[in-house]
Order: sequence, then structure tokens, then C-alpha cells
Amino acid sequence: MVKQGRIRYNDSICRHKKENIKKIMSEYISFLKNGSISGGKRVICIGSACKDIFFPTAEGKIIKTPGDLLSQEKIQFELGAKYKVEERYETLGGCAANVASGLSKLELDVSCYSHIGNDDVADWIVGELEKNNVDINLVARDEKEISDLSAIIVDKKSGDRVIFSNQKANAQLKIVPDQILSAEWFFIGDLHGGWEEHLDAIIETAQEKKIKVAYNPRQANIHDNVEKVIQVASFSEVLFVNKDEAIEIASRMEKEFSKTDLNSEEFLLKELKKLEAAVIVITDGKRGAWATDGEKIVFAEGLVVPAVDSTGAGDAYSSGFLAGYINGRELSECLQWGIVNSASVVQFFGGTGGLLGEKDIVKQAESIKAEEK
Repeated sequence: MVKQGRIRYNDSICRHKKENIKKIMSEYISFLKNGSISGGKRVICIGSACKDIFFPTAEGKIIKTPGDLLSQEKIQFELGAKYKVEERYETLGGCAANVASGLSKLELDVSCYSHIGNDDVADWIVGELEKNNVDINLVARDEKEISDLSAIIVDKKSGDRVIFSNQKANAQLKIVPDQILSAEWFFIGDLHGGWEEHLDAIIETAQEKKIKVAYNPRQANIHDNVEKVIQVASFSEVLFVNKDEAIEIASRMEKEFSKTDLNSEEFLLKELKKLEAAVIVITDGKRGAWATDGEKIVFAEGLVVPAVDSTGAGDAYSSGFLAGYINGRELSECLQWGIVNSASVVQFFGGTGGLLGEKDIVKQAESIKAEEK
């Protein structure tokens, strides 16, 4: 049996201190009046929610493979060896959970639409989402599955990582259109299981109810069915991809391109814009990010910080950019918001520890150079 993650009144009273009860009732009244807790734009983030466990190490050897455009660096460990890890870290994970937490931090009204187990890890995930002021009423709990868990190897020297994930619960996600009709925006990221059918249901609902879509396709989805990814991109308001994902989508479109073309961000933006999303965003780590609305191409330089972990960088970028875009900011400002949010998060383990509020993100964004190309 699948149960929606609603909190019973007695559970809520037990969990919250007395001084929070008044705030909860005020938010509930606001929800009844406005259809949202904050009265602002309502976003539903659809995809994974999990627990991430980090193992930082300096033992891996980084190998550069520039001839492999889709995997230009690799990490190597001795087969059969045993490595000691001094410390480990446990954080909220999953694209939908991370982006929802980031948008909530930036004062948007956000729900996480995900599928978890009915175990101790599930309780922990729900508790972390609640701490981040994310609505959990659309988080389904499944008594037949264990909650998703990821083991993440972090290279101490670069802050980059390799993720080993078990996502059986998220693979059982079901899209129930009647549950998502109140949104003004959907953020779609990290879908598993019957993901093509999920995308069909989400896009059909979005078109019927005129709900805008921000889409961040999984690399595995691109591998499995790039035609479906391209189809959904064409219905999206904003398409988020990193450079590797952009190369893979572009290289599997109608024409064949040279390696030189595929390594050019401006070329990739122009090709992906043919998919007809209103805005295309390409990120490339420390190098920065590029975006186009079809009229102009804007580049924002990366921000060099003492990174400890890059796991949540892309999700933090998406939430920063999207919050700016939803609030009517210029394309250059949206890029800046994404850059500083991402740069803040990579100084912590996980995808939520360094998320910025609006006051801080506006202030820090002023230091980022953004220019039209």
C-alpha cells in the first residue's frame, strides 16, 4: 500500500515546539486563502529524494582522458584495496529534494513530489524536507520498498565526486495529475522507472493547465531515449543541462558535428535552442555558465571557492537560476544567482548545507561578471 506523507495533527504537535504552533496555523490559513503557504509562485519539484552518505578521500588517482568528450576525467583506485575514511557525512539528497530546498530558501512556495520507502530513512528524509520548509504532502511512502540511498566518493583534492546510488523507491514513482494541478511551475529532474510515461503525464498536465516547466534531464535518460528528452525540452520554458549533457543531446540530433563544434558552448546553445525551449542553460563547473533566450547569449564566469564537494552544485545552480527567472530577473542576473548559490553549496557536503537566501544571493551576485557574447 502506498501512503501519502501527510502529518497527523498529533504527530505535528509532538514534532513542533509550542512556539511554532501559531506559525503553522497562520501558514495553514494562508494556504486556504491563497492556494499556497507564502502566497507566491507555487513550484512542484518532481523526482528523487534520498539520503546521501559521503566518504571524502585523497587516495584516488585522477586520470585525464580529453579524447573522451563525454568523460574527460576519471578516478582510479586499486582493485581489492581497502581505504580508511577519517570522517563521513550524511545529508539530504536527490534532485527534486535539493532544488525544492533551494527554491524554498529563496522564498518560493515549494512542494516535493517524490516516492520513498516507509522506513527510518524515509522518516529522516521527510524530517529534513520539513526543516527546509518544503511541503511534504506530495511525498508518497511505500511499505514495499526501502528508501533511496547514495554512497558518494569525494576526491579531497578537487572536491569532485563519484556517486553510487540505489533508487528502487524512486523507480516506483507514480504521477497522479490531480495532485499537481495547483502548480504554476513544474521542475522535473532525476526521474527513474517508467520515466517516459511520467514525462508524458507531466507535460500533458502542464499543457492543459498552462503550467510552466523547467527541465533537467538525467544523463541516463539521455542515454536511454534522447528522442523523449528532446520532445520534453521542446515543451519546456527552461532547459538545464551541463556541458556533457548538452554535447550528448546535440550529437544525437539530426546532423553530425565536429568535436570542435561540440566543444563550443555558443554552438551548443544555438543547436539546443532549435528544440524551442524558451531558455537554454549550460553549466560547466568552475568555468561558469551560459544561457540563451534566442535573442542573446549571456555568459557568467565561475566563482573560485575552496570546494569540498560538488555533489549539489548543479541542483543549487538550478534553484538559484530558476528563482531569479520566476521572479522576473534579467538573464544575466539569473546566471549570477545560479553561480553564487552553487559556489556556496560546494563548500559543504551535500546539496542543501550552503543554500543562500535572497538577501545574500543578491549581494553576492554583484561580484559575478556576466556579459553578452
